[in-house]
Amino acid sequence: MKSIKPVTRLAIGISALVLISAYFVPLWQILMWAPQYPEGLEMKIWISNLSGDVRTISALNHYIGMRTIEVSMFPEFGYMIYIVGVTIGIGLLASLLGKRLLLLTYVGVVFAAGLGALVDFYLWGYDYGHNLNPEAPIKIEGMSYQPPLIGTKVLLNFTAFSGPDIGGWIFIGVAVLLMVLVIYEWKFNQPKRV
Repeated sequence: MKSIKPVTRLAIGISALVLISAYFVPLWQILMWAPQYPEGLEMKIWISNLSGDVRTISALNHYIGMRTIEVSMFPEFGYMIYIVGVTIGIGLLASLLGKRLLLLTYVGVVFAAGLGALVDFYLWGYDYGHNLNPEAPIKIEGMSYQPPLIGTKVLLNFTAFSGPDIGGWIFIGVAVLLMVLVIYEWKFNQPKRV
């Protein structure tokens, strides 16, 4: 198994330790603005909890038939702490052992976790915005209220934004760093031309 350079090992170790912050900062955010809420409403998604104006957003969503937003509706909160922990562990192992295969494994786990989180969030948003209570006070035929996966979307008189928060940006930064390290290691280990 090929070894990686010491500088790469150090960078991998730092990247894994930085991911510990995911336990202490929000990973994702949903922001909403409307004429009656010019200051905006926010919902922060943490590794195992929600914060912000969750009750207000949930009460407003009730009028268009959406379910109440509660931590219990997210089974992901029960296992995300373990996924992040395993990711950190693989990163630290790759740093300690310094093997290229472990670096590639770490990269694969980080990217798979990120992609899995986006797919999961999209599916949750689709279900939440399409499976509406038919007895809702406000009904507009053919209208769905799926929040944006990433970016901004107008839903009735609300403008909604969804995107990474501090923890999400940290994960993105780690993913970019890991890609740079893979490229660096690949170029460094190319046979020298004579």
